[in-house]
Amino acid sequence: MSDQVLPEIKTIAIAGGTGKEGKGLAYRWAKAGYQIIIGSRQPEKAQSAAAELNSILKNIIPVKGMVNSEAVSEADLVVLTVPFSAHRDTLLLLKDVLQGKILIDVTVPLVPPKVTRVQMPPAGSAAQEARDILGEGVKVCAAFQNISYEHLLNDEEINCDVLVTGVDKESRAIVLKLVADAGMVGWDAGALENSVVVEGMTSILIGINKQYGVHDAGIQITGVPRPL
Repeated sequence: MSDQVLPEIKTIAIAGGTGKEGKGLAYRWAKAGYQIIIGSRQPEKAQSAAAELNSILKNIIPVKGMVNSEAVSEADLVVLTVPFSAHRDTLLLLKDVLQGKILIDVTVPLVPPKVTRVQMPPAGSAAQEARDILGEGVKVCAAFQNISYEHLLNDEEINCDVLVTGVDKESRAIVLKLVADAGMVGWDAGALENSVVVEGMTSILIGINKQYGVHDAGIQITGVPRPL
């Protein structure tokens, strides 16, 4: 993989990026030098989130805010950070503009109120549902489901690894570079079908948080040399 030449990613759109997870990832990538576009169904919300980020980013390429479709159209790569209840409808609306792009699906199929119970959709996982909706023209990957947003907007070390699944090795390699650029340790977790395990782990971590009165339980891979 070290000799592999990967397509250059300059602009990242975060669809549904006005929430804490989306803004946290946007902050990390903006600091790494990427052009970030926050997307939302409502342009005012996207612009407000962008303004919030720009107020804390210094000497960085300004973050933009647009409606989801415009944000996706301008991006080299798209990240989806929406609640599972909005997952299908958002993908159907963006299906055409997503063609030819890589999509990182951060969605977890949480079904309130029993969010500590693993409840997978008929497709197997949210990421597999995305692949079924979007078709082969979109390279779907899944990542960041187990990362607590608590530390993303701060310059804190994140003691949780990122497991990346996806439809092919090249796409996973691109996402792994973005993980590293965001200051986290990522691992190639294989085919998109493996996202069922990664997504399901989120409910377990939420349960651990509740049982032990913490906010950022995470996972780390052991027995493998960690990146420097």
